Amino acid sequence: MINRRIFLQSSAAAAALAASAGTARADDTPGITDTEIKIGNTMPYSGPASAYGVIGRTEAAYFKMINEQGGVNGRKINYISLDDAYSPPKTVEQVRRLVEDEKVAFLFQTLGTPPNLAIRPYCNANKVPQLFVSTGASTFADPEHFPWTIGFNPNYQTEARIYGKHILATKPDGKIAVLYQNDGFGKDYLIGLKDALGADHAGMIVKEASYETSEPTVDSQVVTLQGSGADVLLIAATPKFAAQAIRKSADLGWNGVRYVTNVSVSVTTVLKPAGLDKSKGLITAYYGKDPTDPRWNDDPGMKEWAAFVGKYMSPTELKDANATYAFGAAATMIQVLKQCGNDLSRESVMKQAANLKDLELPLLLPGMKINTSPTNFSPIRQMQLASFDGASWQLFGELLMG
Repeated sequence: MINRRIFLQSSAAAAALAASAGTARADDTPGITDTEIKIGNTMPYSGPASAYGVIGRTEAAYFKMINEQGGVNGRKINYISLDDAYSPPKTVEQVRRLVEDEKVAFLFQTLGTPPNLAIRPYCNANKVPQLFVSTGASTFADPEHFPWTIGFNPNYQTEARIYGKHILATKPDGKIAVLYQNDGFGKDYLIGLKDALGADHAGMIVKEASYETSEPTVDSQVVTLQGSGADVLLIAATPKFAAQAIRKSADLGWNGVRYVTNVSVSVTTVLKPAGLDKSKGLITAYYGKDPTDPRWNDDPGMKEWAAFVGKYMSPTELKDANATYAFGAAATMIQVLKQCGNDLSRESVMKQAANLKDLELPLLLPGMKINTSPTNFSPIRQMQLASFDGASWQLFGELLMG
């Protein structure tokens, strides 16, 4: 297993910029100096969810750009991203290293439902902000019980309710099969779908099949689901397994309507491996601008993204939805730091993360804004349905909330 480590080191030149910034509430906060803000992250650069590694690389590049622009309030970002291979025990090990050895000020965008569940008790017991976790599991929007952990992605249950409502509206007599990852991530989709269908339509779900991330493929599960006679398939899976399910369902000649969860909509890392032709007709719920959709070619936000990629990334990342997602998450983190001003105590950082007001990001869909509050730890609460035409995702309908 590799031990990927991404550093963005502060420069000595930042000292002059920080001279007038003062040290209010910084001296007693780990990871904060007159010249530096040290941020910790874990990311699956290896293992079954390695397609998400581009998220960490993009965030590192974004913070590098911020540093070259002078940093935040005179301080440079020192971003330390370690590989956890999507393994909760490894996540715990790496987070303890980040907090206790590296002395990071807080965590940002740690990825995955099981990894984040594994470290949440530690973060909250030690009052270490666990900011904008890269998962939409509903459990990470619980400020009453876990005030040091805040989500970022749209709630998975909300997303699943959107699918359920769409199925009821377009295929009320449908028979639904569900493939889901056997953890909090996958089970959230089952909860949301069943909630949308309600007791009167619960019988529409004719078959469920789960998988473990340690399994090599989900082909057998897809065969079983097709054998149920279902004409609707919900794929609640991470990229590797979503690509397999898309490909296998097409190879079986399964002509049902297929929904795929938003975490696996990247044309680069999911649909191309599955086969673009075999991905035609897929339906998902979107909240960001699809970098493969030509409708955004002249969009100012997409031009900003293209310029960023041209300077800091490679052409491969330009069309990767995981990379555009990271671009927005990193921008949200910078906004929080700007709001903190010179008070970079952990309490202040957490307070400002829960105080975002109508934040607009370059790559969110038009009309969408990020809002948080002490009682709202779900920054993104709207989505729009989209279908894949073989080349890009095509939006339809209105902005929805589940």
